[in-house]
Order: sequence, then structure tokens, then C-alpha cells
Amino acid sequence: MAAKRFAACFLMLVLISLLVAYSFSLPLNWRSLNLIKKVNCKGPYIGLITVFPPEETAFFQIGAFKPNQKHPSVDLSGRRFLVGKIHDKKVVYVRCGVGMVNAAAATQQMLDLFDILGIVHFGIAGNANNSLSIGDVTIPQEFAHTGIWDWLNPNRSLNYDEVANLDFKRYNVPRGDNLLGHIGFSYEQFFSEYGKANIARPLFWANTTRQWLQVAANLKGIKLNQCLNSSVCLPQKPQLVVGLRGSTANIFVDNAAYRDFLFQTFRVSSVDMESSAVVMTSLSNGFPVIVIRGLSDLAGGQSGHNSIDTFGSLAAINACKVVVQFIKQLHLDTREPGFPRSIHP
Repeated sequence: MAAKRFAACFLMLVLISLLVAYSFSLPLNWRSLNLIKKVNCKGPYIGLITVFPPEETAFFQIGAFKPNQKHPSVDLSGRRFLVGKIHDKKVVYVRCGVGMVNAAAATQQMLDLFDILGIVHFGIAGNANNSLSIGDVTIPQEFAHTGIWDWLNPNRSLNYDEVANLDFKRYNVPRGDNLLGHIGFSYEQFFSEYGKANIARPLFWANTTRQWLQVAANLKGIKLNQCLNSSVCLPQKPQLVVGLRGSTANIFVDNAAYRDFLFQTFRVSSVDMESSAVVMTSLSNGFPVIVIRGLSDLAGGQSGHNSIDTFGSLAAINACKVVVQFIKQLHLDTREPGFPRSIHP
């Protein structure tokens, strides 16, 4: 009898040990998903995505974000999703990390797991347009992924399906041939729930959501910061510009020649490393999306040191000010049939 009792107790201890081991090996996801269910019961939310710590610092410095007292955050896959409100609008915020892979992954994760109405992506960017200035905030109507190209043999001509050509020999000093040859810019392969399954269509310009751009256009009179402090100021008052073009690639652009090529070839006004990925992921899933970027530098167009170290924080603050006002003005009918998936790319 004692032996049976010992065996039963021993078996129970083994089972408990296995459960404890299991609970510490897998359940972080289980606990997070359980918490997400509770968060979603209080939804829906506007998804907010920024990139790296200086932008996050500016976001919290504005002071508009009020964390949820009961469920302030959810940790998942190494990222922390913050739950709260801005102007009584429920939001979920995450810092995705630098680059297109991080941006696409965080966006997909947010759309898959949270009860999201649409995505507001924000941060800083380089300025490729001489008619704009550092400190300005741009809300582009379309983005191109300018990091997809074919690096061609120097003797090979451009293919019919390539968008544009960059010849390296044009930039030789002195002029002459260049073994790097040329590259041909290519299209994205765009998969969408509105298309046929497993069939992509070519896409170069990805449009942000027209209805949200119209809301943003009403913010053009917003007052943006001109001074970093009492001794460091921009020469002109920053402005909000809505409806231009932006480009994205896994490239930090700090080169005048490449900056001019991007502007002359694609007429883009801003360059960054995440926006196109956020826009394409949102559109692929059928969600509204808008991008708000403060211009922190001239992407190599300056004569001296890149100004991102000086004016990056000011550009981030200006972008965040626009984000907060955009959310305030955004009217969402969450009961509208088909919303948000009624908005097509």
C-alpha cells in the first residue's frame, strides 16, 4: 500500500515537473496570446508603428499616449506592444526596428493578432527634394521599394520589365567605363487578398489610403517646432506637406549623387528604410495605412556633416505632433460593414 502511494506521489511529481518545464519553455506565447484576447475584447485599435529609440522617445515626450491601466503591454517575439489611448482613440503601439524585414514582420504581427482598424506608421526620413526643408513633415501618397534591382552585366541592356536604369559610369571622375556596370530597378511581387491565391501582380508604387490622406490634408496649418533649443533653430518654419512620393530600401542614403538620381528618376521627396514594407503589408491584408515622416537630413545633399544627429530629434517630435493631431481628427465608424477591409490597394 505504501509502495503504491509512493508510486502515485512520484508520478504526480513527475507530471508537475513536466508541466512546469513545459510552462517555461512554450507558454510565453500562450500567456501573450491569452493577454491579447483580453486586450482585443476592449478593441478595436489604431495600430501605431515607429522604428527606433529616438522616435519612440519623441512619441512619449509628446505626452498624448495614455497607457491602459489594466493591460498596458504585451510582449511577443521580442517586441513590446503598448496598449493605450490618444485623444480617447484606442491604440496599440510598437517599435518595429530598423529595416524592411523588421517593419513587415511587426506590421503583419500586429494585423494578425490585434483587433486593428488600420496602421499609422511614423518616424524620420531623409529629404530628397530641394523644395522641402529639414524639419518639414511629409505624408506621401505613394511609396516605391527602390531596393529591388538586377545588377546587370556591363554589356547587357535593360530588360523590358525593369522600371529604371542606374549607370555607374555616368558618375566616374574622370569619365569612362566602370566595371560595376549598371542596375535595373524592378517591381515588387504583390500578393493581396483581393487577388487570386498564390498569384502575385507587379507593383512599383504602393498607395497609402486616400480617405486618410484627406484627413491629413486638413492638418496643413499645424504648428511645428522650429527650434531644438534656445540656441539651435532652423532658418525657416517647418511645414506639413501631403501627397508627395517616398522611397524605401535597406539603404541609409547619405550620398548627393544617389539622392539626385532618386529624385530625378522617381520624383521621390523622402527616403527611408521601412515605410514601403509597412504600406505593402497593410495593403496586402486589406487595411488602411498612412505614413508620417519628419525630414531629419538632406540624404547627402548637404555640404558638410549629416544633420540627422542635430535635427533628428526635432524631426521626430514634429512627426509625432502630426500623428497625434491626425488621430484626433480621424473619425472611424467601426460598425461600417466591411471596414476596414473595404479599402482596396
